[in-house]
Amino acid sequence: MATDRSDSADKPDMAGLQIEAFLSWLAVQKGASDATQKAYGADLTQLAVFLQEQGADLAWPGEVSRKHIQAFLAWLFRRGEAKSSMARKLAAVRSFFRFLLRSGRVSENVAAQVRNPRQEKHHPRALNVDETFALLDTPKAAPPSEAHAARLLCRDLALAELLYGSGLRISEALSLDLDDAQLRSRVLRVMGKGSRERLSPLSDTSCEALAAWLAERSYLALPEEQALFVGARGARLNRREAVRIIAGLCRRAGLAFTVSPHSLRHSFATHLLAAGADLRSVQELLGHRRLTTTQRYTQVSLEHLIRAYDQAHPRSGKK
Repeated sequence: MATDRSDSADKPDMAGLQIEAFLSWLAVQKGASDATQKAYGADLTQLAVFLQEQGADLAWPGEVSRKHIQAFLAWLFRRGEAKSSMARKLAAVRSFFRFLLRSGRVSENVAAQVRNPRQEKHHPRALNVDETFALLDTPKAAPPSEAHAARLLCRDLALAELLYGSGLRISEALSLDLDDAQLRSRVLRVMGKGSRERLSPLSDTSCEALAAWLAERSYLALPEEQALFVGARGARLNRREAVRIIAGLCRRAGLAFTVSPHSLRHSFATHLLAAGADLRSVQELLGHRRLTTTQRYTQVSLEHLIRAYDQAHPRSGKK
């Protein structure tokens, strides 16, 4: 039965309780990560505040209409919210009302038919092979003489090797613990999106970089810290530090541009496909649940091949 005001008038913060119940369900039934729960909780709290300003209340979700959800998206757009962020917030709202529908608290999912904001297709910059080798190899040619700086460089190169050599998401690399890296068997145990575990192969250069880092790690890590990669204070490395690390390697390599950690994962997929790897194998290596997610890399790979053709073929007309 849909919840109305007469059911809940004597209960404080019913909106908050509805959201908490949903997040608990999301964790137990869907295995949602802490990051997803935190993001969805913030999104729904933002919706609750917006609805109150509109004279509605998420405490009585049966009174929330499709027009309220559309107005929420319009409000986000006027505030300059990125379309990708708006799409995620809409996904949170849809999931929330789906939960309410299944539990009998509403009679319909009012967000189900609300259209996603149209997003421009955007791919991170994929390095070519020469640029990738420059990023990973040039810093080794002139290592710092100071011990602490040399140890940090070992860490930075090991991180970059994993991002490119195994195609990891930055969140996956930063969540690795010491026992996840099995150098003897050349395998990495990775916890991907949705808490889905996969085994990722380690290249020879990745193993060498990891071995070099592990030999220095104890000088930087806190005594009880289990994280594979640690930051300046000895605790688990965070995303902001990782972004700075990759930018620093770009500068050391003399690249005229800076790439993000995700660009190395993007380059991993693009180079594999350009070399003839089959789509299904790349899907498994990337940890994609859907093949359609992996297929977006085929277009990027095709663009690389066209550029190579234009630059090299005597009849391309572009030389």
